[in-house]
This record gives sequence, structure tokens and C-alpha cells, in this order.
Amino acid sequence: MSTKVIVSYDGTEADTDALALGRLLARAGASLALAYVRHAPDARDEAETLLDEGAQRLGDPDVMRHVVLSASTPDGLRELAEKEQVEVIAFGSEYRTTPGHVAPGTSAQRLLDGGPIAIGLAPAGLWERDGAPVTTIAAVAEDGDPAPTETAASLAAALGATVVARADDDAGLVVVGSRPGTAAGRVTLSAAAAYLIEMLRCPVLVLPHGTALRFDGAVPPP
Repeated sequence: MSTKVIVSYDGTEADTDALALGRLLARAGASLALAYVRHAPDARDEAETLLDEGAQRLGDPDVMRHVVLSASTPDGLRELAEKEQVEVIAFGSEYRTTPGHVAPGTSAQRLLDGGPIAIGLAPAGLWERDGAPVTTIAAVAEDGDPAPTETAASLAAALGATVVARADDDAGLVVVGSRPGTAAGRVTLSAAAAYLIEMLRCPVLVLPHGTALRFDGAVPPP
């Protein structure tokens, strides 16, 4: 069964970067869906229009779209992900992040603090590099949790990449585990991991503790 990914999309430039991260994970075999959280009951038509535009940008007019009514974007996305049994929610970086840098926005940050779902973070400007091959993938685990290494190996096999020992500027994607002591199946970043993410220039996938993701590369890119 393919890993399921929801791309949080609201039509902003940052969320266009999230689309690019979604396309990358789709090349590794993930199945994609788009989601928009509306805060007012009368905004559904606008939300559906935005998601239609996102599907066009993605190049997949048949991609699943979800319009969620919730007072809180992270809560709405979390509820949707749990209902749909989604493993990853992909976000762009915070508004006005320097191109090439990764900075979790408010919604992503909320879900990185004890959430049950892996979080994908796209660096600002990733859309401009959409389609560029990922040749190296690094795994970061602070307590011997095998999930980051297993996930990195699965992604590397699906993308034809190599797993490397160091998470630095040469890495094409970095898989980060949760901090030591985090409850199984929950996401929490250590201060060291949060700092590392700020220094990286590539997409990041943050995993719940002890939860590896599998990618089989069977789904062609849209």
C-alpha cells in the first residue's frame, strides 16, 4: 500500500513549494491528495477553486482534493489525516523565508509538537527546482531509532538515490527522527534537530518516533 501524503495548499507561493515536495514523494511511490482548511462555512467555493488551481499546477487534474471546515488549520489537517489514514502532511516554509532555507510555519510547527503524523517541509523556492533529481538522502536519529534510516533507505531505493551519513548542504533530502524520549508514534523535535533543519537547504521529512515509512516507486510522477 502506497504511503499517503496530504499537501497543505492555499494558493500561496510557499504552498506551491509544498506541491513540489508532494511531486517528489509521488516519484518515490506516494499517493497524493490536496487539502485546504477553511475557517468560514461560506468559503467552500473559494476553497474548491484554489484546490483546482493546485491540481493544475501539480499536473494531475484527478488528484484527490479535500476541503476541511475547522477553526484551526493544524487541527483540521490532523483530523483529516487521521480519518484518511495519511502518513505525511507536506508544508511549504514560513512566509518570507529566504529562498533555499527551511522554516516551519505556524501550522507545521503545531504538528511538530506532539502530533501523530510525519511532517514534510519544503525549502522556500523548491518549486523553481521541481523535477530536479535527488541523488543523496541522509537520515538523522538521535537515540538509535531505526525509523529514519529505514525510511531513507526506502526513499533512496525508490528514487535511485544513495543514503549518505551526513545531513549537510550536499544532501538532496533529509529524514529526521523525533527526539529521545518521545512517545512511540508521536513527533517532537529536539533543539539540535530544529537547529539542523534551519541550516539545511533541502526538503525535510520529520518522522513520528519509531514509525518508518515505505516507498515503492510504483506510482509515476504526475
